[in-house]
Amino acid sequence: MIDYSHFIDHVKYEKRMSPHTVNAYNTDLIQFFVFLDEKLNITNIEDITSKDIRTWIITLLEDESIQASSVNRKISSLRAFFHYEVKTNHLSKNPTIGLITPKNKKKLPVYVDKKDMEQLFSDELFSDNFEGLRDKMILEVFYETGIRLSELINIKRQDVNLQNNTVRIFGKRSKERLIPFGNRLSELLTIYFENYKKKFIVESENYYIFVTVKGSKLYPKAVYRIVRKYLEMVTTISKRSPHVIRHTFATHLLNNGADLNAIKAILGHSSLAATQIYTHNSVEQLKSIYKQAHPRA
Repeated sequence: MIDYSHFIDHVKYEKRMSPHTVNAYNTDLIQFFVFLDEKLNITNIEDITSKDIRTWIITLLEDESIQASSVNRKISSLRAFFHYEVKTNHLSKNPTIGLITPKNKKKLPVYVDKKDMEQLFSDELFSDNFEGLRDKMILEVFYETGIRLSELINIKRQDVNLQNNTVRIFGKRSKERLIPFGNRLSELLTIYFENYKKKFIVESENYYIFVTVKGSKLYPKAVYRIVRKYLEMVTTISKRSPHVIRHTFATHLLNNGADLNAIKAILGHSSLAATQIYTHNSVEQLKSIYKQAHPRA
């Protein structure tokens, strides 16, 4: 079999890649070289052509248990390996140049049903202290604004305008946008800020609104744990993350007649294509209703 140990040493010791990545490279390359040896009788690296790689890819895709995303990862491993071989003069030509990767199947965004979201905000789910109030506000803000986790933990008091019911968000590439929210959230935020000032010393409006019980800025893993904890109480969906609430926000808006361009602006998407995936959820919902209600469905 073709020796590739020098490449593994390179990514492990020079590139200092994670053990998981190194192991993935090793597994993919072993699989590929075993295929070349056993199926195509190729044992010399200079004999490998792009046609041989395509043959391997087709073989992988014929296995229904292997997803396109896994095949694409294996192709990435080959590209990294052959690029290194050419760069270090172990190979004269890179056979992966011009390879077309299979398209990944687009998964529909997972979202929480409206009735489950209503149950999520029941007062009895949250403890009667600052931590419980903070957890509820995190979920409320996620659902009423559709913002990302990174955007939520960076909200400062000065970004929230309770007179105009808007919050200023700095999204990807520091792009600023104003997101509106309803009177209910405005009232809840007022209560939250009052409790915040009772618990912590506040000298200006330049403080992060979501913090730990000790007053330090809340970190992503903590938000994940909070969201997962409460979603597990009301839904059986497999994914229970802040991004699921973002999906829920967009899907519920669309199902209630919101304009797609307006949803795009609120979510901070750079193109409409990223927002259009939520229309598929609406179509699936219509199909489900049709099958249940139509006598010939």
